[in-house]
Amino acid sequence: MNIKKITAVFLIFVSVIPHTVFAAEPPQIEGKAAILMEAGTGRVLMEKNADEALPPASVTKVMTLLLIYENVGSGKIKWDDSVTISEHAASMGGSQIFLEPNQKQTVEVLTKSIAIASANDAAVAMAEYIAGSEQAFVDMMNKRAKELGMKNANFKNACGLDTEGHVLSARDIALMSRELITKHPEVTKYTTTWQDTITHTTAKGTKEFGLTNTNRLIKWYDGATGLKTGSTGKALYCLSGTAKRDGMELIAVIMACPEPKLRFNQVMKMLDYGYANYMLKKGEPSGTIAASVPVTGGECDTVNAIVDKEVSILTEKSGKELSYNIETKNDLTAPVKKGDEIGRIIYTLDGKRVGESALISEKDVERCGFGKNLKDLMKKWFKG
Repeated sequence: MNIKKITAVFLIFVSVIPHTVFAAEPPQIEGKAAILMEAGTGRVLMEKNADEALPPASVTKVMTLLLIYENVGSGKIKWDDSVTISEHAASMGGSQIFLEPNQKQTVEVLTKSIAIASANDAAVAMAEYIAGSEQAFVDMMNKRAKELGMKNANFKNACGLDTEGHVLSARDIALMSRELITKHPEVTKYTTTWQDTITHTTAKGTKEFGLTNTNRLIKWYDGATGLKTGSTGKALYCLSGTAKRDGMELIAVIMACPEPKLRFNQVMKMLDYGYANYMLKKGEPSGTIAASVPVTGGECDTVNAIVDKEVSILTEKSGKELSYNIETKNDLTAPVKKGDEIGRIIYTLDGKRVGESALISEKDVERCGFGKNLKDLMKKWFKG
């Protein structure tokens, strides 16, 4: 593809917050493994032993929730579906909402119980409802993990109870957390809820059951959006903590932290580091006219090249200039279809390419007829 570069460079100045130290070192983390990731771009801002496979405890349920939301999205299940609780699901123990065998509960209530109260029995009930058995659901979890690039993930159950070989890395947790919060942000309706109630209806009658969120981050940290805690004898204390400020969402994961409150403190330190040192800058909005591109043999002489997708660009909080230049095809010949790629908008920071988006044709351009061809020839002849 022949490319014509438009010489003008448009500068976008990154604002600087006065008296803020931007070159701060990442905090020292008191946990076996940790990672800080920006959700929109997937860029890792700091890490510690991020690829070590460790027991994840109930942080496992991030994948369980992801598969629930994906199955609702595909239409396989619905929020108001009735789920019959099995003996196996009711026997889970640990964090639970005390479901009873043969009790019926809706997908929505079970999902809410997983997200807020980390209910093991609800997680297994949903696994069985979606896949037919917990093992079949675990197979789905491992398949999805491979698709997401979770290289150290090996799921053995749907709830995170200690099981030999059930391991994830901090990076794995960040990847599945990113997929959940970016593709299904509605999950934060539950992950930011501090307390709620559900209704149990069994052969013994109807009673209310209170749910309290296990994630203290939503009480203690400005902008916290979730996501999931975990603790077992083998895993110690784990947390995938998410927060959103000024349009930038961060994921901070800690594993094998020695104390329950310390995991929240460590995640908050990582989030503070991210928000103090980085910012998210948006590129030109989708649909912006970036250039007018000549068309040979068309019913019109030019077509507008518009920005296909708005790009999110993560930058350090510094005075460096974010700029972009535009490259367009110089051999564009009719017919041109609306939406055809006819160029690129390329963003650079301090001379380094940091992002780009396609430029597409704003409209169809059909081949010109005989009259238009004759008119163009006459113009060229008289001009000559």
